[in-house]
Amino acid sequence: MTARRFDWYFNALAALLLVTLGLGVAQTAAPAAKSSGKPKQGVAAGKTYPAQLVQQGGALFRQDCSFCHGRDAMGGESGPDLTRSKLVGADVNGEKIGPVVRNGRIEKGMPPFARSDQQIASLVAFIHTQLQNAQAAGGRRGGRKGVDPEDLQTGNAEAGKQYFNGAGGCAGCHSPSGDLAGIASRYKGLDLEERMLYPKRPKAQVTVTLATGQEISGTLSYLDEFTVGLINPNGQYQSWRIRDVKYKVDAPAEAHVELFSKYTDADVHNLMAYLQTLQ
Repeated sequence: MTARRFDWYFNALAALLLVTLGLGVAQTAAPAAKSSGKPKQGVAAGKTYPAQLVQQGGALFRQDCSFCHGRDAMGGESGPDLTRSKLVGADVNGEKIGPVVRNGRIEKGMPPFARSDQQIASLVAFIHTQLQNAQAAGGRRGGRKGVDPEDLQTGNAEAGKQYFNGAGGCAGCHSPSGDLAGIASRYKGLDLEERMLYPKRPKAQVTVTLATGQEISGTLSYLDEFTVGLINPNGQYQSWRIRDVKYKVDAPAEAHVELFSKYTDADVHNLMAYLQTLQ
């Protein structure tokens, strides 16, 4: 697997995580805090939003944005604290937030979200209110937070088991009583979900067939358009010109990558719920 392909897989995973994982944790929107003193630009002026609009925005934020930016917009696993964002601080009526939501920031791993004007307005109301509350608290903000394991326990374990044994094809490579036995005891929450979506440091195996018909197998160590190299069972590195041999790679992560375009939200949540039963 080349470095370029690995980068693509990593970006695909980041996008998948952003799009599919809604944490579904209830939150009561706090009342907007009014600013005092000299008016400032953007949110700092202290606009008050209808409570219902803030609540709608909070629900949408938790669905689309909370995995990265946290349930309260104060930072998550990979996204910044929006109450510290200069863009948010300078935003007026969503003129800056709206384009970012709709266009995304692909270079930073944020996909675009097709949202209506009303949905954008509710998101703006929620984010602005969170910033106002942080300002009213004297700037004592939460900073980047983690994801609690309970936040990821939103699926149906039985449906996940059926997906594991059926449409997902997971049972073809994994066994709940074999390699996955006790996995939920070894890995929790986000760590478990990341390993489910894209295994860390998977070791691909390769079998090279020489012109004589001899087969040599080992752990794939190098592969490009000219050379294939492996570490054989004796720990020795061997390599050949690709034009001189035939080879077959068995890459455990490939099956996970192929599922990226097939997963539904329910598939991810349910499969995660099932894995969490494998204590």
